[in-house]
Amino acid sequence: MTSRTVTLLDVARAAGVSKSTVSDALQGSGRVAEATRDRVRAVAEELGYRPNSAARRLRRASTGAVGLHLPATATRLDYYMNLAFGAVERAQEDGLDMVLLAPSGAAGGRIASRVDGLLVIDPEPGDSAVPGLLDAGVPVVTGERYLGPATGPSGAVVCDNAASLTALLDHVTERGARRPALLAPSGSSAWATALRATAGSWGRAHGVAVTLRTVPFAATPAEAEAATRALLAADPAVDAVICAPDGSAPGVLRAAAALGRKVGAISASGASSAHEASEARGASSGSEASCGSSRNGRNGGSGGSGRAGEGGRSEGGEPGSPGGTGAATGLLVASCVDGTATRGAEPPVTAVDLHPTAYGRACAELLCDILAGRAAPDTVRRHSWSLETRASTGPPG
Repeated sequence: MTSRTVTLLDVARAAGVSKSTVSDALQGSGRVAEATRDRVRAVAEELGYRPNSAARRLRRASTGAVGLHLPATATRLDYYMNLAFGAVERAQEDGLDMVLLAPSGAAGGRIASRVDGLLVIDPEPGDSAVPGLLDAGVPVVTGERYLGPATGPSGAVVCDNAASLTALLDHVTERGARRPALLAPSGSSAWATALRATAGSWGRAHGVAVTLRTVPFAATPAEAEAATRALLAADPAVDAVICAPDGSAPGVLRAAAALGRKVGAISASGASSAHEASEARGASSGSEASCGSSRNGRNGGSGGSGRAGEGGRSEGGEPGSPGGTGAATGLLVASCVDGTATRGAEPPVTAVDLHPTAYGRACAELLCDILAGRAAPDTVRRHSWSLETRASTGPPG
C-alpha cells in the first residue's frame, strides 16, 4: 500500500481494533491501553498511513459545529423532523451549531474541515454517502447500528426494534387477531432488517404465520392503501395489519373502509369496531357478530373468540380460505411509528412511540460527550419506546 491509499480503516483491520481506537491511539487521546496504542502506531507506520489534511486541521482547532445526515426521505416524515429538532437543541447546550447535510452527502475530507463530529441517522448500507461520512476523520454517532461493510461509527444510540414489534404483535393477538400481517419497510437499515426478522421469529415462536408485504421505507398513505387492498384481497382472513412506515396508517384505514372492514377490536361477544361501537349498539346483532364468528374454526386461538353463530349468524355464512379459515370482517390496525398521522386518524391508531425528539437529543448528547471526553469511543446507548394503545385496536366503547 502507498500512503495515499491507506485509511484509518486499513490500520484498524490490520491492528484488529476499531477505527475510533486507531484515531484515538494516533492522536494520543481517548481511553486506549498503552500496549494497544503502541501496536496501532506500529501498524500505521508499517502500512505507511498518513492522516489527511482535514483531520490535521480538525485536531488544531474546533469548528464549533456538528453535522447531521438524515435519510433522503426525511423531509416529508414527522419522525425525522422531530428528531432533528431534538438534536439541534441538545447540541446548542454544548455551544455547538448543527449543520444539516445534503442527502447526497459530500466528500469526507470536505465535511471534516467544517464540523467537529457527525450524526448519521438510520444509516442505510445502500446509501453511497454513508461510507465517506463514517471515514471522514471525525467522531461519528449513528442513530441505530450501521450494518454495512464500511468502518463502524464512534458510537451509537439504538432502539430495541424487535421488542417493539413483538409488543405490537402480542397486543393484536391479545385483542383477538389470529392472522396478523406486517407492511414491512424495504431496504437494509437496522430498523427495516429487525422488523422483517422479528415478524418471522415471532410467527415461528407462536405457531402463527405473519403475512409479510414489503412497502417502501417511507411509504405514502396511497402506497400503504394499495398494499393493504392487495393484501386483503389475496387473504381475506387477515384480521390485523401493522404498518411500519411513518405516516402510512391512514392509507390502511382507507383500504379497510373501501373493503367494508370495520376497524377496531374483536370482543368476546363477537361485536367489532371500536370506531363504530356507538352505532353498533343500535344496529342488528347479525351485522355485528361477523368478527367473532369469523374466528370460529381457527386453530390454536385464544381470547374466547370462538363463538359460532352469535347474533343469529350461521357458521355456514362465512366464506372459507384455502386453510379452512373463515374470512374476517373486522380489522385491527397498528403502526410501528407514532406521529401526527396516527394520533389524528379516525379512529386513532395504536402505535409505538419512539420519542423522536428525545432520540435526537440522545444522539447529540452522545456525540457531545465523545467530543468532550465524557464518553469513551465505541459507546452504545439504549433509547426507550412506549406502546400507545388507541381505538384502532381498543375494546368497543
